Amino acid sequence: MNAIDALFDRLLAKGGSDLHLSPGYPAMLRVRGELVADDQRVLSSADIEALLMPLLSANQRTTFTTTGDLDFAHAHGTAARFRANYMKKLTGTGAVFRAIPTKILSLDKLNVPAGIRKLSEIRAGLVLVTGPTGSGKSTTLAAMIDHINASRSGHILTIEDPVEFVHTPQKCFITHKEVGEHVPTFLDAIRSAGRENADIILVGELRGAETMKAALQLASFGILIYATVHTNSAAATIDRYVNAFPADQQAQVRGLLADSLVGVVAQQLIPKADRTGRVAAHEILLGSLALTSLIREGKTQQIGSFIQSGLSEGMQTMDSSLEKLVIAGVVRASDAMEKALDKEAFGRLPAVARELSQAQTMPMEPLH
Repeated sequence: MNAIDALFDRLLAKGGSDLHLSPGYPAMLRVRGELVADDQRVLSSADIEALLMPLLSANQRTTFTTTGDLDFAHAHGTAARFRANYMKKLTGTGAVFRAIPTKILSLDKLNVPAGIRKLSEIRAGLVLVTGPTGSGKSTTLAAMIDHINASRSGHILTIEDPVEFVHTPQKCFITHKEVGEHVPTFLDAIRSAGRENADIILVGELRGAETMKAALQLASFGILIYATVHTNSAAATIDRYVNAFPADQQAQVRGLLADSLVGVVAQQLIPKADRTGRVAAHEILLGSLALTSLIREGKTQQIGSFIQSGLSEGMQTMDSSLEKLVIAGVVRASDAMEKALDKEAFGRLPAVARELSQAQTMPMEPLH
């Protein structure tokens, strides 16, 4: 048993999501979105290295010593897997571990909107799941892949750095590839994916213009591609994709994206009103001929209105998702306001304005 296992156990027992180790601080646990100290013992760089190094293979030690940075997956028995990042910094060696549950939650368990289920049942094209780090993108994507695995036959290929959720074959044949372990780069893995006869490909992160273009080309060949991007709205996702390319290539990429994009899910996590955990809010954009035209013509500023017009089809804006959570009493208006995209308009919504007004007259319960 490694010394760090006790920290993992305490993190999981508290329902935490992340373990932070940094010289000059005690071990820090992220619980319900907030960082709290595990105890008062301050760790030195040597303390942290004693916790971290036993987890590494010889090759991983060499990589970390050479580059000062390392990403990998670590299995904590059968309790959980962790996505680990080791780093060298001014104060010494540090690390962050993100807990990956061994049990994949279903779409039903996650209580996702109908639009996300729709995007789990399409057969071809590019689906982008976006949001900041720690917003639950991997959990949502795992549920979508699990739905496919349980409902139809095909070959699912996942390309990740590192592999997070491990899927057990149900109706699908499944291949997991870890960048750096099984293939040199995301680009190499995507380029070879077409030759591997994959029907569904999960790309853990689209990094760089070449990788983005390769994913678009595969989607245009009739393959279903799921991938993540770090943005906070559907319109920003489309702009980020196009702007990743030099100006002389953007028109071509916009055309490819217009033809291949079948959906965007932007996701954020908000603390529950009772502080027992966090809940996801989603912006959902679904593809159509009208969306194809908007992307091709560069009219991303109209995406918000387009989503509003497609509510009956399963689309929703981030702010409308947040409003529903406030009305249902699931989240506090003040927390929703922090995540709203149009804060001025959001603050004028009746349910939000009413709760914010009431909150000004009474003290707020602190986060724990």
